[in-house]
Amino acid sequence: MYDKFSEFLRDKKRLCIIQAENPDGDSLGSAIALDYILQDSENSLYCPVDVPKYLRYFPDWSRVESDFDYKADGYIIVDTAATVLLSKLLDDLAIKNCLYNKPVLVIDHHETPDDLDFPHEAIIESLPACADLIYKIARDQKFDIPREVAEALYSAISSDTLGLVSSSVTADTMRVMADLIELGANPAELDEKRREFMKKSPRILDYKADLIKRIDYAVNGTLATVHIPFEDIQLYSDEYNPNVLIIEELRLVSGVEVAVAVKTYPDGKVTGKVRTSIPIADQIAGYFGGGGHPYAAGFRTYDTSYDEVVADLVKIVPQLAAETQVEPQSHSNAGGD
Repeated sequence: MYDKFSEFLRDKKRLCIIQAENPDGDSLGSAIALDYILQDSENSLYCPVDVPKYLRYFPDWSRVESDFDYKADGYIIVDTAATVLLSKLLDDLAIKNCLYNKPVLVIDHHETPDDLDFPHEAIIESLPACADLIYKIARDQKFDIPREVAEALYSAISSDTLGLVSSSVTADTMRVMADLIELGANPAELDEKRREFMKKSPRILDYKADLIKRIDYAVNGTLATVHIPFEDIQLYSDEYNPNVLIIEELRLVSGVEVAVAVKTYPDGKVTGKVRTSIPIADQIAGYFGGGGHPYAAGFRTYDTSYDEVVADLVKIVPQLAAETQVEPQSHSNAGGD
């Protein structure tokens, strides 16, 4: 089923595994797992930004480098097929030349369309996590899955599914996690490591209180947004990602259906993390050129401001929410209920 993966590996002795410029638990765990799975080749792990401290509970996170491997025979990009999330790579002409002239394989689980314009092969399947797809590929292609791989995959899937409670989780996801436990992953030990690294300093807790005070509500309280300016990013992001710090708090407010944490940068770049209780997150992100899943998505846009993003959200959220309310009835009628 996944023969494309083994075909890509053929005659390649040196591989570079690439994460996008917004590394998360899924991308990091996927990269580490691939590093172990592909033990017959010489690998490097690359990310254009430093691995945030709150992700360093993953074993071997320090294997990820910020120096690009120009001598690799091929490149594997994990957890994204979106140009906007690879802009740092494509802005570097030397890296861009490598991606355009050497074999590239993309492994991704997002529903966002593949818009990469350099030549590449792709294995894209809508699943709860990229690590879920990597596990299926490894099983299908008869790769060994030692304990280190099982741990990385288990932590990655758990990270991208909010601890196996996101709407994307299925019975098959649980079967995969059970397999990974049988292969050596210990959920209690892994979560203990995660919780140790997720601990917040008093400084971060004070900052979280400040973020909570900044929350803006609109659309009759169904839309909650918060602005994270560049000054905050500089001060806090290495210790704790402000988006991660606040996004679930936004979503858990009574009456809120759409939560968006918005970061702004001096160059005009604006990024948004979207979480929803109704299946419109991917459509919201898509409006701004991003994408993701129905309940969790993200976007990046340029030459705009926080206030302009909020104005657009106020316009589109009621429309998308109304369309979503009509849709189930339409399906019900189609089924003859």
